[in-house]
Amino acid sequence: MTPAGIQQRASLRRRRRLVLGLNLASCLLFIGLTASVLGTDGWTFVELGLLISCVLSIPWTILGFWNAVIGFWLLRRGGAGLQSAAPFLAAAEDGEPIHVRTAVVMTLRNEDPARALPRLERVKRSLDASGWGEAFAYHVLSDSDDPAVIAAEEQAVADWRLRSPILDQSRIAYRRRPDNAGFKAGNLQEFCGRHAETYDLMLPLDADSAMDGPSVLRLVKIMQAHPRIGILQSLVVGTPAGSPFSRIFQFGMRQGMRPYTLGAAWWTGDCGPFWGHNALVRIQPFAEHCRMPNLSDGLLGGPILSHDQIEAVLMRRAGFEVRVLPVESGSFEDNPPTLIDHVAREARWCFGNMQYLRLLTLPGLHPISRFQLFAAVAMFLTAPAITLALALLPFKLAAGGDDVPASLVAGLYVAWLLAAIAPKLAGYLDLLLDPAARRAYGGAGKILAGAGLEIAFSFLLLAVATFRLTLLFLSGFGRNAGSWNRQNRDARGISFRSAASGLWGCLAFGCAVWLALVWSSPAILVWSLPLTLGYLLAIPFAMATASPRLGLAIARRGICATPEELSAARPAAEAR
Repeated sequence: MTPAGIQQRASLRRRRRLVLGLNLASCLLFIGLTASVLGTDGWTFVELGLLISCVLSIPWTILGFWNAVIGFWLLRRGGAGLQSAAPFLAAAEDGEPIHVRTAVVMTLRNEDPARALPRLERVKRSLDASGWGEAFAYHVLSDSDDPAVIAAEEQAVADWRLRSPILDQSRIAYRRRPDNAGFKAGNLQEFCGRHAETYDLMLPLDADSAMDGPSVLRLVKIMQAHPRIGILQSLVVGTPAGSPFSRIFQFGMRQGMRPYTLGAAWWTGDCGPFWGHNALVRIQPFAEHCRMPNLSDGLLGGPILSHDQIEAVLMRRAGFEVRVLPVESGSFEDNPPTLIDHVAREARWCFGNMQYLRLLTLPGLHPISRFQLFAAVAMFLTAPAITLALALLPFKLAAGGDDVPASLVAGLYVAWLLAAIAPKLAGYLDLLLDPAARRAYGGAGKILAGAGLEIAFSFLLLAVATFRLTLLFLSGFGRNAGSWNRQNRDARGISFRSAASGLWGCLAFGCAVWLALVWSSPAILVWSLPLTLGYLLAIPFAMATASPRLGLAIARRGICATPEELSAARPAAEAR
């Protein structure tokens, strides 16, 4: 039995040993073959640097590959596959009345309340329509310090109350902290400290989050049936988007996350992920056990930005389970609308994840929890690894002298590329094999067009993102890295001047690599295009993917559309 009473402990141990074996064997094989290629004529500093790049980039890539393989296998098994990864799901169909109290909370910091608050209001309307509305209350938790935003927040909540029935007004609350201590984690902890006796559960939402009533009720019923589940994370998908960047990004992320999350849930089990929003949290153990540890000043010091996974491992340490519901079911978020916004968010996440290096030795953590912290670090180590490899590659080619079969080198390279996008490939293949999913996404042609566009997009994005994150590593994570500021969430164009000012370094690095490869090996330059073309196209890529006009053109053709977008458009089309 797991702490939540689910008969899964023995099978989890077997699954974890299997996944560990697959990952270790794959990593050792790949690193060993790479070392045999690089060390044919002895070792130089360049070859050692390339091997280090391989060692840094492989663990996260291999983990993603095997999660995708397992997830695809489970998806093709249908209900039996889902049951094996989420055995608690049956409780969602429990006919028991809801007797737990849930606070739906939205954390804000200088966000536009006219954009954020209507989302929370829609959650309330959907839950009220379910007949269980009185089991929920709604709290706006502000950390804003802009006087104009504060006034707008207060007015928006007051207007919401006035629009609501008198009996509902007491279930709508607004609280603003005078400071931003601890960022979002501190905001939620302050709320839990005040309301641990008032509510059983908390549903945190970000300013760009949304959930429908049936999805929330499903989570509540599971948490009610299993009181030792401390966190239950929903599978979040992107909302329909007008920005070309967020539209294409969410299409690939959605397809990749489905098999990846299902595969990971199969073996992580009660040590699941927490993404900080769109999840149910049991308030009392969260308040007692999940307060962020203090990191002293120095490298990677200060408040922990990527607090969510730390909260997950602390909840598990306290003897409560952390689970993920690995199915798409009415849980949404917005993605950054531009390349510039995306890399800024990645930099903040990178800083937060690197802080885990100072927390790997926390006492009492479950072994899987400790591995999850390591994996979160490994995810961002791929960025400097790729940049270092591309910087060293021309020197390796110029030195020459190796007598290595070209087929082995090409095979390793192609294998790495395919492993890196394996979750997306698994998701796309799953759609194409499922007749209902094909119809929901507009047919096989639309899926293939979206997949082709998104894969090309993802490689261009990879170049820019890895370079910008490498700069963050080289800067020693300066003081501006560890901050939480207002995020742009709306589609807008980017001028050439803005794109060039943020991406000129990426272009310069790409030009240097290209010139070196033209001089040393034009054939290798062609092979390198998936990794190097994005550097040269960074500026026009940023401008094009922020263009509202291009976004409208893609949307009109139904490319990278979500099922929600297409289903909403069908009634209008049928009416015509």
